[in-house]
Amino acid sequence: MTETHPAMVAARNSWRCVQSKLKDEWLALMADDVVIEDPIGRSPLDPDGRGHRGKEAARRFWDRNIGPSSIRIETHESFTCGAESAHVLTLTTTLPTGRSMQVHGIFTYRVDDAGRLVSLRGFWEMSDLRMI
Repeated sequence: MTETHPAMVAARNSWRCVQSKLKDEWLALMADDVVIEDPIGRSPLDPDGRGHRGKEAARRFWDRNIGPSSIRIETHESFTCGAESAHVLTLTTTLPTGRSMQVHGIFTYRVDDAGRLVSLRGFWEMSDLRMI
């Protein structure tokens, strides 16, 4: 794994934008056909389980899930291969109510030839969320 791997750079930039609440910068990291699956499959965040497809869907994902909350991202391990990076992360989300929840999972980021994000995937289940 190298720190300069394009998928590693994109993942770290995504985390920086999320933690600093930089919505426009976060969206600028993405290809027009980006797919966000966080978590993968059907969930209250993605009832049909197809992922949030395209930049407009990514904008709505931000507005519903990232923007209203404060999110801290802790990285435990990272790996790169091909056009992707995979990370063992703990996400701590503080809701507008002041309540906090945490999830531990594996998150992957795939980039295109220009280094733009085409896929963000979270390997975790809603039952993995715990209130702290």
